[in-house]
Amino acid sequence: MSSGRATPTPAPAEPVPPAGRADVRIVTASPETARRVAEVLRHCFDSTEQRSYPAGREGGTRLHLTVDTTHPSGPARSWLVTSRASAVDRSQHDEVDP
Repeated sequence: MSSGRATPTPAPAEPVPPAGRADVRIVTASPETARRVAEVLRHCFDSTEQRSYPAGREGGTRLHLTVDTTHPSGPARSWLVTSRASAVDRSQHDEVDP
């Protein structure tokens, strides 16, 4: 017997990028702001060409790009090196002796 209620259809899952890559979506009120954020990301990581779309009725911008985290440069490289080192140090100093 049917209960009369419709079961919601789950939204299709978005494809997961390959290991070492990250899909980035930037949503802003202005296209210039989205471009500036994408420029910073491209300065730090290799990336695909950005794709932009309208974002809602208010005239915002949605920008998509994929970054390759296996090839960091500039600020991202130095940040990744220092964060990995500090994570190792933290795990050793924060351990509690049994």
